[in-house]
Amino acid sequence: MANFEAVRRLAHAGGDSYALGIHPLCVKTAQDDDLALLDKALQQFLDDPRLVAVGEIGLDFFVPELCASPLRERQQHFYVAQLKLARKYGLPVLLHVRRSVDQVLKGLRDVARSSQAWHGIAHAFNGSVSQAQSFINMGFKLGFGGAVTYERALQLRRLAASLPLDAIVLETDAPDMPPHWLYKTAQQREAGEVQGVNSPAELPRIAAVLAELRGIGLEELAAATTRNALAALPKLLLRPDEV
Repeated sequence: MANFEAVRRLAHAGGDSYALGIHPLCVKTAQDDDLALLDKALQQFLDDPRLVAVGEIGLDFFVPELCASPLRERQQHFYVAQLKLARKYGLPVLLHVRRSVDQVLKGLRDVARSSQAWHGIAHAFNGSVSQAQSFINMGFKLGFGGAVTYERALQLRRLAASLPLDAIVLETDAPDMPPHWLYKTAQQREAGEVQGVNSPAELPRIAAVLAELRGIGLEELAAATTRNALAALPKLLLRPDEV
């Protein structure tokens, strides 16, 4: 919560878009009142054309501490409450899905309770084909980034190559999720090599890898993933001169 105003100011200063939400990795220190404050912020800035989503929200069952009580239940509480806020204000959601695909999907189904589709992105998706289709059927796009550049990521690369093109968006997750050309092994780091830092500047090269996996041209991939991003986050359609 303490970052919300800084995020909003930076988005306006840089001509960017932003989302507001309480990340699952932050639930340990988040206060119950933070949900009420998020509700207030979303209401206050709903007409801000640069506020495009609620996020990043979701569930993380990779970090051991978050898998056990009481933080496991606390994650669920914050996740479901924020899904309800997204519904309340008609905003897309940006989903953190880390070893929690089925639980994240269940939350979406429980909160929707209607045929109304969601909008948003399942960030850094790495589930099964069936799980991918469940997100797609609900209206989500699936995010792919640096992880798809690793040859050993066989399942992820198969998904990236075979999923419908209109279901895919590109993402950086900078400074995390570096592509393989920036990654240094523990042995290399011990030898003094510096771990590369991911940035948006790597996206064209990541996109080239994805285009090659799919057997299409880079321009075709760029056009499709741009359309998909605009579909996932409709307020991105606003041009800077309209703000």
